[in-house]
Amino acid sequence: MPVSTPPLRVLLSDGSGLTARQVATILGRAGHHVEALAGEPMPLVRLTRHARRVHRTPAYGVDPWAWLDSALDVLSRRRIDVLLPTQEQAALLAREAAAVRALGVGLAVPPWPSLLRVQDKAAACATLDELDLPQPPTTVVESPEGLLRAAEPPVFVKASVGTASSAVVRVESDAELRAAARALRGTAVVQRPIAGPLAMIQAVFRHGELIAWHANLRVREGLSGGASHKLSVHPEGIEGHLARLGRALGWHGALSLDAILEDGEPLYIDVNPRLVEPGNALRAGLDLTDLMLRISLELQVEPGSSVGGIRTHQLLLALLGAARGGRRRVAREIRAALGRRSMYRDSREELTPLRGDPVAGAALVGLASALVVSPGLARTLSTGAVSAYALTPEAWQAIRAGRPGQPPAGGATR
Repeated sequence: MPVSTPPLRVLLSDGSGLTARQVATILGRAGHHVEALAGEPMPLVRLTRHARRVHRTPAYGVDPWAWLDSALDVLSRRRIDVLLPTQEQAALLAREAAAVRALGVGLAVPPWPSLLRVQDKAAACATLDELDLPQPPTTVVESPEGLLRAAEPPVFVKASVGTASSAVVRVESDAELRAAARALRGTAVVQRPIAGPLAMIQAVFRHGELIAWHANLRVREGLSGGASHKLSVHPEGIEGHLARLGRALGWHGALSLDAILEDGEPLYIDVNPRLVEPGNALRAGLDLTDLMLRISLELQVEPGSSVGGIRTHQLLLALLGAARGGRRRVAREIRAALGRRSMYRDSREELTPLRGDPVAGAALVGLASALVVSPGLARTLSTGAVSAYALTPEAWQAIRAGRPGQPPAGGATR
């Protein structure tokens, strides 16, 4: 892959998640030096030769301000050119961008008031509603009693602050609704299920201007709702919606959304203020990570586009999902991947491509063997990864309150 940006030293804000693992490979293959921060001893980026060094930090969801101090220390010692948000740390980095840039490090994050308008699910729903962007029928509730009054199964109940599928519960019965009400802590978003495929959308903005966007369908679900197989698409209407959202927020950097396509029309169900899994976009001809580097350094960028019909997969996610069915399901999944049969025909690996990366190959073989022997390992691996980067309600409250001893940041307070 040709280097479109001069080789840089890039630090990933998190090395535990799928996005970080994809980004490390994309950047490493493009000639960049990649390092990562991680709140756990064995993050995913350790399983590739493209991550040169991993720096252990305090767990972000436990003490975000301790995480920031650790990140700033690494930036001051390692001569980093760009800090690239790859997980929920984007929220704190939007508030503290000046501290990062004061070290001479490039960083593309939105203004803090803009971040506040989409970071938690209730705020994001309100923002989409203000801009007349389509959503499923949605209600925001503030208490268990409010949930019981407002919701009639089947519905999705979404904690306003939470990471990955752990914050979302599908409620199918009155008994499940009462259980969800008992578990509710604070605000929640209630949405009706909508029939249609899930579209995962990634976009990059420069000071409110939409530079590039990509969308892919979740063709097959892996563990915890992740997409083990994807297909790039170009649904009508999405580009206009993104441009409207970016202008209204003055967005800078990456923004990702999930949408259900009802009869081909998008209904938005989630907003993430960061880049999410850019591998399918790369295979479809759009390098979103390179755009993020250039925007981080305020370099010239040109609008980009991707093509539809490109299939990719994440074998690791497929194996973890297959483990729910036992070792025989895992073995069948391995045989299908090796024989490039079924959903692996005409599909390319986006999470752990093996070319030029023996570390990734050894790790994938080791994991596949372990899951054949002990399928229950899948749940342990998934839970450990999410806990390393999850933004908890307590952490979000601490971020909004500001560093102890500092005056509050300006901006929206919703």
